[in-house]
Amino acid sequence: MSSRSRVSFQAAIASRRGSVCNRIVARVDHTRLPEDLPEPLDDGACDHLVGLSLPAVELLATDGTCQSLQDARSRWLVIYAYPQTGGPQVSLPDDWDQIPGARGCTPQSCGFRDLHSEFVSIDATIWGMSSQPIDQQREFFERMEIPFLLLNDEALRLTDEPLRLPTFLVDGRPLYRRVTLVAEQGRIVRVFYPVFPSDQNASRVIEYLRSLA
Repeated sequence: MSSRSRVSFQAAIASRRGSVCNRIVARVDHTRLPEDLPEPLDDGACDHLVGLSLPAVELLATDGTCQSLQDARSRWLVIYAYPQTGGPQVSLPDDWDQIPGARGCTPQSCGFRDLHSEFVSIDATIWGMSSQPIDQQREFFERMEIPFLLLNDEALRLTDEPLRLPTFLVDGRPLYRRVTLVAEQGRIVRVFYPVFPSDQNASRVIEYLRSLA
């Protein structure tokens, strides 16, 4: 093989490797939403929530503390329930993108992260909440530099009365459907459900809160 042919062959291999790497990154990049995601429909599963008081339920948080839903000291408490985040140690089901409302937990959390200072400026606390294992939540919390607590409800306590938050089954395991609650002094005043697209949820919540100022 001539020197020129050897260089061309090596360049082609390098180009192919780069293309493969780009495809791999694209597969595991949970921070971006595909354009063709199915939109979830409002099935009325959260119609009962506005006007309810948050229950005195304590949930384990990513900092190791237990937080009661009634303990937020700010005027506003925003709780966004999400199914589960993906990551280096978390494989999502093959058909995850085809489940309406399933994809988008990382963009949603990043949206709240990026607007966190604005929420703080209007006296609002943000908590994320899911039923996935706490060690997975902590890994995501640290890797994505989330500046607020993520709460763990692996026991699905918030599916009980009075909230009865909706879930769906994936591989026989119940996960929370994506819903965002806005509470003022412990009482739910606004519910975002269904949440779509998830990466716009934080901006829509902050817009709502600013409209009340």
